[in-house]
Amino acid sequence: MTQGNLKYQFARLSIAEKLIAINVIIFILEGLFKSLFGFSVLSWFELPKDFFSFIKQPWSIISYSFFHAGFGHIFRNMLILYFAGRIFLNIFGTKRFLNVYFLGIIAGGLVFLLSYNVFPTLIHANTALIGASAGVTAVLIFVCSYVPTQEIRLFVFNVKLWYIGAFVVLMDLIQIPNSGNIGGHLAHLGGAALGYFYARQLLNGIDIGSGFGRLIDSITNIFRGKEKKAPLKTVYRNKEEKKHSKETYDKDARQKKVDNILDKISKSGYESLSQDEKDFLFQAGKDN
Repeated sequence: MTQGNLKYQFARLSIAEKLIAINVIIFILEGLFKSLFGFSVLSWFELPKDFFSFIKQPWSIISYSFFHAGFGHIFRNMLILYFAGRIFLNIFGTKRFLNVYFLGIIAGGLVFLLSYNVFPTLIHANTALIGASAGVTAVLIFVCSYVPTQEIRLFVFNVKLWYIGAFVVLMDLIQIPNSGNIGGHLAHLGGAALGYFYARQLLNGIDIGSGFGRLIDSITNIFRGKEKKAPLKTVYRNKEEKKHSKETYDKDARQKKVDNILDKISKSGYESLSQDEKDFLFQAGKDN
């Protein structure tokens, strides 16, 4: 497969699938680097428990999420991200997905840092945080909180999403006392709390991730640089205005229909939608 084909295939992936691909590639490369050169680069990207060490590598509040401890670790995270991401992207677009995912990672990292510098039994532990679990959990708990009564097929029976969310949180709580990975479970809970709070606020009409989204857009624009000015050309003003008016009207009408469907979900649940409404929402999520 040529480089052009690889780029085309990657571009066709959803944002959740792209994150999965990036995580898998990094996992493979990190393993190869360690095997071939005899040392790991993990210490440059993992989130340390000590605040002073964190200040020396502030990028680790994000970078830790792209590294995993083993095959089982990455397989579990990417499997959940794939299925939770599909449900999420059927309702919302790419930007909101990234907001929830990365805010979940940041929230999980901050809970980890705070825990290992506050709780007496953890202060002297020698550990660091890696893995996408906090972001994955944030996405999962977000959809479980936003459409809690939506049912999905699990093996041979249907299960409501809020049952799955409650089970995931309960398992982390149960494992904390008898686990050698206390920090990891606390980070999961930090991501879960972010996902739940984000969803509940969004149902009230408040997008707590909008500021974060604008920050990411600003950073992205810096790397893109200034766009070249288009050459001057003669246009018929009345035709342009007519085209702009129609595009604006279509966009407003489309957004209004999306808002009405989301309002219906918040009141009656996802299963109350007709098939046409589900298809329209799925397409709108892909277009965003």
